[in-house]
Amino acid sequence: MKKYNSIGELLIDYRIFRNISQSDFASKIDVDIRTIQRWERNETLVKQEKEEDIVNITLFPYQLIRNLNALKPIPTYYDFRINKYAITKNNSELPSATWFKGQLENKTKRIRLFNFEKDFDAILKYLRFHKEVPKNIIQVIRESINILPEMNLFITDESGFYSGHTLFFPINEQAFDNLKTKKIKESELTLKDLVNYKSQDRIILYGFDLSADCNDNIFYIFNQLLRFFRDLPNQNYLFCATALRYDTVKLVDEMGLEVIWEEEKEVNKLGLEVGRRFHVGDFKKFLIDL
Repeated sequence: MKKYNSIGELLIDYRIFRNISQSDFASKIDVDIRTIQRWERNETLVKQEKEEDIVNITLFPYQLIRNLNALKPIPTYYDFRINKYAITKNNSELPSATWFKGQLENKTKRIRLFNFEKDFDAILKYLRFHKEVPKNIIQVIRESINILPEMNLFITDESGFYSGHTLFFPINEQAFDNLKTKKIKESELTLKDLVNYKSQDRIILYGFDLSADCNDNIFYIFNQLLRFFRDLPNQNYLFCATALRYDTVKLVDEMGLEVIWEEEKEVNKLGLEVGRRFHVGDFKKFLIDL
Protein backbone atom coordinates (compact mmCIF):
# COMPACT_ATOMS: atom_id res chain seq x y z
CA MET A 1 0.00 0.00 0.00
CA LYS A 2 1.11 3.55 -0.69
CA LYS A 3 0.91 6.25 1.97
CA TYR A 4 -1.14 9.29 0.97
CA ASN A 5 -0.85 12.62 2.76
CA SER A 6 -3.36 14.67 0.79
CA ILE A 7 -6.49 14.36 -1.33
CA GLY A 8 -4.65 15.93 -4.28
CA GLU A 9 -1.99 13.22 -4.30
CA LEU A 10 -4.68 10.53 -4.27
CA LEU A 11 -6.65 12.07 -7.15
CA ILE A 12 -3.53 12.43 -9.30
CA ASP A 13 -2.66 8.76 -8.78
CA TYR A 14 -6.25 7.76 -9.53
CA ARG A 15 -6.14 9.50 -12.90
CA ILE A 16 -2.78 7.91 -13.70
CA PHE A 17 -4.05 4.49 -12.62
CA ARG A 18 -7.21 4.79 -14.74
CA ASN A 19 -5.43 6.69 -17.55
CA ILE A 20 -7.92 9.56 -17.68
CA SER A 21 -7.33 13.28 -18.12
CA GLN A 22 -8.27 16.09 -15.77
CA SER A 23 -10.95 17.07 -18.26
CA ASP A 24 -12.46 13.57 -18.36
CA PHE A 25 -12.44 13.31 -14.57
CA ALA A 26 -14.06 16.75 -14.25
CA SER A 27 -16.80 15.68 -16.64
CA LYS A 28 -17.51 12.48 -14.68
CA ILE A 29 -18.13 14.33 -11.42
CA ASP A 30 -19.68 17.42 -13.00
CA VAL A 31 -17.15 20.11 -12.09
CA ASP A 32 -14.93 22.30 -14.25
CA ILE A 33 -11.30 21.43 -14.94
CA ARG A 34 -10.03 24.31 -12.79
CA THR A 35 -11.70 22.71 -9.78
CA ILE A 36 -9.82 19.46 -10.42
CA GLN A 37 -6.57 21.41 -10.77
CA ARG A 38 -7.14 23.20 -7.45
CA TRP A 39 -7.93 19.89 -5.70
CA GLU A 40 -4.82 18.23 -7.10
CA ARG A 41 -2.65 21.16 -6.03
CA ASN A 42 -4.33 21.02 -2.58
CA GLU A 43 -5.36 24.65 -2.94
CA THR A 44 -8.96 23.87 -1.99
CA LEU A 45 -10.72 20.96 -0.32
CA VAL A 46 -13.47 18.95 -1.99
CA LYS A 47 -16.88 20.26 -0.95
CA GLN A 48 -18.87 17.82 1.14
CA GLU A 49 -21.59 17.39 -1.48
CA LYS A 50 -18.92 16.35 -4.02
CA GLU A 51 -17.29 13.75 -1.76
CA GLU A 52 -20.07 11.27 -2.47
CA ASP A 53 -19.81 11.91 -6.22
CA ILE A 54 -16.11 11.07 -6.09
CA VAL A 55 -16.81 7.89 -4.10
CA ASN A 56 -19.48 6.80 -6.57
CA ILE A 57 -17.23 7.35 -9.57
CA THR A 58 -13.94 6.04 -8.16
CA LEU A 59 -15.30 3.47 -5.65
CA PHE A 60 -12.85 4.86 -3.09
CA PRO A 61 -13.78 3.93 0.49
CA TYR A 62 -15.65 6.79 2.16
CA GLN A 63 -13.21 6.77 5.07
CA LEU A 64 -10.24 7.26 2.74
CA ILE A 65 -11.77 10.43 1.27
CA ARG A 66 -12.76 11.83 4.67
CA ASN A 67 -9.29 11.20 6.09
CA LEU A 68 -7.53 13.07 3.29
CA ASN A 69 -10.11 15.76 2.53
CA ALA A 70 -9.55 17.74 5.73
CA LEU A 71 -7.77 20.87 6.91
CA LYS A 72 -5.43 18.53 8.79
CA PRO A 73 -5.41 15.37 6.65
CA ILE A 74 -4.95 12.00 8.30
CA PRO A 75 -2.22 10.17 6.36
CA THR A 76 -3.76 6.96 4.99
CA TYR A 77 -2.41 3.95 3.10
CA TYR A 78 -4.29 2.77 0.01
CA ASP A 79 -3.93 0.06 -2.65
CA PHE A 80 -5.72 0.61 -5.97
CA ARG A 81 -5.36 -3.07 -6.93
CA ILE A 82 -7.67 -4.31 -4.17
CA ASN A 83 -9.51 -1.10 -3.20
CA LYS A 84 -8.46 -1.21 0.45
CA TYR A 85 -7.10 1.38 2.89
CA ALA A 86 -5.23 1.31 6.19
CA ILE A 87 -4.48 3.96 8.78
CA THR A 88 -1.09 2.56 9.77
CA LYS A 89 1.59 0.64 7.90
CA ASN A 90 1.33 -2.20 10.43
CA ASN A 91 -2.34 -2.64 9.52
CA SER A 92 -1.78 -2.55 5.75
CA GLU A 93 -0.97 -6.26 5.56
CA LEU A 94 -3.62 -8.87 6.32
CA PRO A 95 -2.91 -10.73 9.60
CA SER A 96 -2.59 -14.52 9.63
CA ALA A 97 -5.68 -16.70 9.91
CA THR A 98 -4.60 -17.94 13.35
CA TRP A 99 -4.76 -14.36 14.64
CA PHE A 100 -8.39 -14.18 13.48
CA LYS A 101 -9.15 -17.38 15.36
CA GLY A 102 -7.63 -16.02 18.54
CA GLN A 103 -9.98 -13.02 18.38
CA LEU A 104 -13.11 -14.94 17.35
CA GLU A 105 -15.46 -13.39 19.91
CA ASN A 106 -14.48 -9.85 19.01
CA LYS A 107 -17.61 -8.28 17.50
CA THR A 108 -18.90 -4.95 16.20
CA LYS A 109 -22.33 -3.36 16.08
CA ARG A 110 -21.52 -2.03 12.60
CA ILE A 111 -22.45 -5.40 11.03
CA ARG A 112 -26.11 -6.05 10.34
CA LEU A 113 -28.21 -8.43 8.26
CA PHE A 114 -28.42 -7.55 4.58
CA ASN A 115 -31.64 -5.77 3.62
CA PHE A 116 -32.17 -6.24 -0.12
CA GLU A 117 -34.46 -3.25 -0.65
CA LYS A 118 -32.29 -0.92 1.39
CA ASP A 119 -28.79 -2.16 0.63
CA PHE A 120 -28.64 -3.69 -2.83
CA ASP A 121 -28.19 -0.47 -4.81
CA ALA A 122 -25.35 0.49 -2.49
CA ILE A 123 -23.35 -2.66 -3.30
CA LEU A 124 -24.34 -3.23 -6.93
CA LYS A 125 -21.67 -0.84 -8.21
CA TYR A 126 -19.05 -2.70 -6.16
CA LEU A 127 -20.24 -6.08 -7.43
CA ARG A 128 -20.00 -4.87 -11.03
CA PHE A 129 -16.45 -3.75 -10.27
CA HIS A 130 -15.36 -7.40 -10.57
CA LYS A 131 -18.37 -9.67 -11.30
CA GLU A 132 -21.14 -10.34 -13.77
CA VAL A 133 -24.49 -9.50 -12.17
CA PRO A 134 -27.25 -10.57 -14.59
CA LYS A 135 -30.93 -10.59 -13.63
CA ASN A 136 -30.87 -14.24 -12.52
CA ILE A 137 -28.10 -13.50 -9.99
CA ILE A 138 -30.04 -10.57 -8.58
CA GLN A 139 -32.94 -12.99 -8.01
CA VAL A 140 -30.60 -15.50 -6.36
CA ILE A 141 -29.21 -12.83 -4.05
CA ARG A 142 -32.68 -11.74 -2.98
CA GLU A 143 -33.82 -15.31 -2.25
CA SER A 144 -30.57 -16.25 -0.47
CA ILE A 145 -31.04 -13.32 1.88
CA ASN A 146 -34.44 -14.77 2.82
CA ILE A 147 -33.17 -18.34 3.25
CA LEU A 148 -29.82 -17.56 4.87
CA PRO A 149 -30.00 -14.11 6.48
CA GLU A 150 -27.23 -14.80 9.02
CA MET A 151 -24.63 -15.22 6.27
CA ASN A 152 -25.68 -12.26 4.13
CA LEU A 153 -24.26 -9.26 5.89
CA PHE A 154 -23.68 -5.53 5.44
CA ILE A 155 -21.01 -3.58 7.31
CA THR A 156 -20.69 0.20 7.63
CA ASP A 157 -18.01 2.53 8.92
CA GLU A 158 -18.44 4.59 12.08
CA SER A 159 -20.35 7.25 10.13
CA GLY A 160 -22.83 4.73 8.72
CA PHE A 161 -21.43 4.60 5.17
CA TYR A 162 -21.05 1.30 3.30
CA SER A 163 -17.77 -0.50 4.08
CA GLY A 164 -18.31 -4.08 2.95
CA HIS A 165 -20.66 -7.02 2.56
CA THR A 166 -20.99 -10.79 2.28
CA LEU A 167 -23.31 -12.71 -0.03
CA PHE A 168 -23.73 -16.48 0.51
CA PHE A 169 -25.95 -18.90 -1.42
CA PRO A 170 -27.28 -22.21 0.01
CA ILE A 171 -26.96 -24.43 -3.07
CA ASN A 172 -27.85 -28.02 -3.99
CA GLU A 173 -25.46 -30.85 -4.86
CA GLN A 174 -25.95 -30.48 -8.62
CA ALA A 175 -25.11 -26.77 -8.56
CA PHE A 176 -22.00 -27.53 -6.51
CA ASP A 177 -20.85 -30.19 -9.00
CA ASN A 178 -21.47 -27.84 -11.93
CA LEU A 179 -19.39 -25.07 -10.33
CA LYS A 180 -16.67 -27.47 -9.27
CA THR A 181 -16.30 -28.93 -12.78
CA LYS A 182 -16.73 -25.53 -14.48
CA LYS A 183 -19.86 -26.66 -16.33
CA ILE A 184 -21.39 -23.35 -15.29
CA LYS A 185 -20.12 -19.99 -14.10
CA GLU A 186 -21.35 -18.51 -10.85
CA SER A 187 -23.17 -15.88 -12.90
CA GLU A 188 -25.33 -18.68 -14.35
CA LEU A 189 -26.76 -19.82 -11.01
CA THR A 190 -30.55 -19.59 -10.79
CA LEU A 191 -33.29 -19.94 -8.20
CA LYS A 192 -33.48 -23.68 -9.01
CA ASP A 193 -29.99 -24.09 -7.58
CA LEU A 194 -31.01 -22.88 -4.11
CA VAL A 195 -32.22 -25.06 -1.23
CA ASN A 196 -33.38 -24.69 2.35
CA TYR A 197 -30.04 -25.59 3.91
CA LYS A 198 -31.59 -26.63 7.23
CA SER A 199 -33.34 -29.59 5.58
CA GLN A 200 -30.22 -30.95 3.83
CA ASP A 201 -28.20 -33.98 4.94
CA ARG A 202 -25.09 -32.15 3.75
CA ILE A 203 -25.15 -28.36 3.79
CA ILE A 204 -23.39 -26.63 0.88
CA LEU A 205 -22.86 -22.90 1.12
CA TYR A 206 -21.39 -20.95 -1.77
CA GLY A 207 -19.61 -17.70 -1.02
CA PHE A 208 -20.63 -15.51 -3.95
CA ASP A 209 -18.94 -12.34 -2.72
CA LEU A 210 -17.07 -11.04 0.31
CA SER A 211 -15.72 -7.51 0.27
CA ALA A 212 -14.44 -5.01 2.82
CA ASP A 213 -12.57 -1.73 2.49
CA CYS A 214 -9.97 -2.36 5.22
CA ASN A 215 -8.50 -5.19 7.29
CA ASP A 216 -10.54 -4.25 10.37
CA ASN A 217 -13.76 -4.84 8.48
CA ILE A 218 -12.50 -8.07 6.90
CA PHE A 219 -11.66 -9.18 10.45
CA TYR A 220 -15.20 -8.58 11.73
CA ILE A 221 -16.84 -10.19 8.70
CA PHE A 222 -14.68 -13.33 8.76
CA ASN A 223 -15.14 -13.72 12.49
CA GLN A 224 -18.91 -13.63 12.18
CA LEU A 225 -18.79 -16.22 9.42
CA LEU A 226 -16.45 -18.50 11.37
CA ARG A 227 -18.75 -18.32 14.39
CA PHE A 228 -21.65 -19.35 12.15
CA PHE A 229 -19.81 -22.47 10.95
CA ARG A 230 -18.54 -23.30 14.44
CA ASP A 231 -22.06 -23.19 15.87
CA LEU A 232 -23.88 -25.02 13.04
CA PRO A 233 -25.95 -27.86 14.57
CA ASN A 234 -25.28 -29.95 11.45
CA GLN A 235 -21.53 -30.16 11.07
CA ASN A 236 -21.84 -32.11 7.84
CA TYR A 237 -21.30 -29.03 5.71
CA LEU A 238 -19.22 -27.87 2.79
CA PHE A 239 -18.07 -24.34 2.07
CA CYS A 240 -17.07 -23.36 -1.46
CA ALA A 241 -16.20 -20.09 -3.16
CA THR A 242 -14.58 -18.63 -6.22
CA ALA A 243 -12.08 -16.31 -4.57
CA LEU A 244 -10.76 -13.35 -6.56
CA ARG A 245 -8.71 -11.00 -4.39
CA TYR A 246 -5.36 -12.17 -3.10
CA ASP A 247 -6.17 -11.13 0.47
CA THR A 248 -9.24 -13.42 0.52
CA VAL A 249 -7.25 -16.19 -1.16
CA LYS A 250 -4.57 -15.90 1.52
CA LEU A 251 -7.09 -16.36 4.32
CA VAL A 252 -8.91 -19.37 2.90
CA ASP A 253 -5.59 -21.04 2.06
CA GLU A 254 -4.43 -20.66 5.66
CA MET A 255 -7.76 -22.02 6.91
CA GLY A 256 -7.15 -25.28 5.05
CA LEU A 257 -9.52 -25.13 2.09
CA GLU A 258 -8.61 -27.14 -1.01
CA VAL A 259 -8.01 -25.44 -4.37
CA ILE A 260 -9.97 -27.35 -7.05
CA TRP A 261 -9.12 -25.16 -10.03
CA GLU A 262 -7.28 -21.91 -10.65
CA GLU A 263 -7.16 -19.42 -13.51
CA GLU A 264 -4.40 -17.04 -14.56
CA LYS A 265 -4.29 -13.72 -12.74
CA GLU A 266 -5.46 -10.72 -14.71
CA VAL A 267 -6.17 -7.04 -14.30
CA ASN A 268 -9.80 -6.20 -15.07
CA LYS A 269 -11.05 -3.16 -16.97
CA LEU A 270 -11.06 -1.05 -13.80
CA GLY A 271 -7.52 -1.99 -12.81
CA LEU A 272 -8.44 -4.48 -10.08
CA GLU A 273 -6.04 -7.42 -9.84
CA VAL A 274 -8.01 -10.68 -9.80
CA GLY A 275 -7.26 -14.38 -10.09
CA ARG A 276 -10.14 -16.87 -9.85
CA ARG A 277 -9.61 -19.90 -7.62
CA PHE A 278 -12.33 -22.38 -6.67
CA HIS A 279 -11.94 -23.40 -3.02
CA VAL A 280 -13.75 -26.24 -1.26
CA GLY A 281 -13.67 -27.53 2.31
CA ASP A 282 -14.76 -26.85 5.85
CA PHE A 283 -13.38 -25.06 8.89
CA LYS A 284 -13.69 -27.93 11.38
CA LYS A 285 -9.96 -28.66 11.59
CA PHE A 286 -9.13 -24.97 11.71
CA LEU A 287 -11.61 -24.43 14.58
CA ILE A 288 -11.01 -27.74 16.39
CA ASP A 289 -9.40 -26.23 19.47
CA LEU A 290 -12.21 -23.73 20.12
